[in-house]
Amino acid sequence: MLWIKSFHIIFMVTWFAGLFYLPRLFVYHAGAEDAAGRERFKIMERKLYFGIMTPGGLLTIALGVWLWLGYGFNGGWLHAKMALVAVLVVYHVYCGKLMIDFRHDRNRHGHVFYRWLNELPVVILIAIILLVELQPF
Repeated sequence: MLWIKSFHIIFMVTWFAGLFYLPRLFVYHAGAEDAAGRERFKIMERKLYFGIMTPGGLLTIALGVWLWLGYGFNGGWLHAKMALVAVLVVYHVYCGKLMIDFRHDRNRHGHVFYRWLNELPVVILIAIILLVELQPF
């Protein structure tokens, strides 16, 4: 089970790397003024979303379920963690929607919006780590 736990953490780091970086790409994409730059961001966003973020998220969740079934964790902390993971999944899907808007040149937000959007996974990461390590309830 330690192997499963290790890979759960590795893929969680991979997923969060994408969750941190994609909105940062949106910041720069929203400010891009040349067609070549906008096309480059579209490629980078697509590769990050489908090549790193989505596999990382799916493997994180699958290995987390495996850990849960293997160890039989219980307690309020786990329910809170799973609720936060559900919020991350919604955030992930929302980022995918924003990426599609950019792909079709339908972006409706400025760079400040994406700077604020970029902060949500930071807060959730801190909360999840504290819940897992401290198991406060």
